[in-house]
Amino acid sequence: MNRDEEQQMHIYEDEEDVEETYVEDDEVADVIHDTEETGMMEDDEAEDDEAEEPTGDSEVLLEDDSVQGFFEHKKPVFAIDLHPKQQNLAVSGGEDDRAYVWRLDTGEQAATLEKHEDSVASARFSSDGALVATGGMDGRVNVYRTDGYAKCAALDGPNEVQWLDWHPKGSVLLAGAQDGSLWMWSLPTGDFMNVFTGHSAPVSCGRFTNSGRNVVSGAEDGSLIIWDPKTAAIVRQFVPEDERFHQDGITSLAVAKDDQVILTGSMDCTAKLVHVNGNILGTLDGSTESVEAVGLCSVLPLAATGSVDGTLGIWDVNTMRLRTTLKHDDAVTKLLWHHNTPLLTSVSMDCTVRTWDARTGDNVRVWKGHQEGIMDFAMTADGATVVTASDDGCCLVFAK
Repeated sequence: MNRDEEQQMHIYEDEEDVEETYVEDDEVADVIHDTEETGMMEDDEAEDDEAEEPTGDSEVLLEDDSVQGFFEHKKPVFAIDLHPKQQNLAVSGGEDDRAYVWRLDTGEQAATLEKHEDSVASARFSSDGALVATGGMDGRVNVYRTDGYAKCAALDGPNEVQWLDWHPKGSVLLAGAQDGSLWMWSLPTGDFMNVFTGHSAPVSCGRFTNSGRNVVSGAEDGSLIIWDPKTAAIVRQFVPEDERFHQDGITSLAVAKDDQVILTGSMDCTAKLVHVNGNILGTLDGSTESVEAVGLCSVLPLAATGSVDGTLGIWDVNTMRLRTTLKHDDAVTKLLWHHNTPLLTSVSMDCTVRTWDARTGDNVRVWKGHQEGIMDFAMTADGATVVTASDDGCCLVFAK
């Protein structure tokens, strides 16, 4: 659904142009009121009025490439996810403390989930799509069955939820918290499984590995930890005390398809490539501000980094060299590689969605429609449809 944005144009009148002038001197008054002179003055005033009138029909159209939208949030939307099987369903959560499940084709609500007491920071479908979870800054995690959206569990533990991730092969939910801990539960029962402690600052990013055998998390203290999910023991740890590693908070991470290599982005303006055996493989150093998004290509030895400075770097993993620098007009907030292709899509505070060919550096697609920065996005498995969450309180659907 395309949306036309009307902008009201205000006409400002100069009081001196409309104020009537009275002159007491008869001789001067005769000159002013002479028919010819009066006509000249009226023509001049008309020209001034025309110069001050806005051109066109006083209507500015917002460029909008979206095919559908969801507008119930009204406040900034922080999180969005797509159902893994029914990819016409999305879940979104935001600053209004609400999460909704809605349809991409019509924009209609499928479910209104229970309200949190603070912003919804994360909303995720389980890997099989049978469950959906919302995590809030109120420290609550709510889980629902998607065959009717009945609530099946209310989970406590974290003081503020930063993110959620489901196990790739089972109904196990992981949450990263502001207090530096990670929590794990078995669903749909909601049974507590483990708490992971080892970070000393908010856990800014984390996930299960692709096999599900390990958990990886990064924190604002600059540490990266690989965990054993069965025991919550630390398998490997990378810390700022090692001068080869990050010297500031970690913002984002990506795991290679075979789970052997991890890419991290940091507030220290760099990305690091590390091996799960503990080796630091190299540094991707090409940004002037914090690296907020990272990703690893599944079909070519390429990595991508997105920065607050608006740059999107494409790197050769084998040589650690920068292949090309792509550019948004503002901070890059998230990027995703397309499945089994060298294409990637990124979103930015410049309000655009862009798709790139990493081999050539070509910007093959630009989608516009938001009025404020894009905070999160999800993409269908074929890469043809993107759904966004924005600071403007809207979620938009973009499709080829």
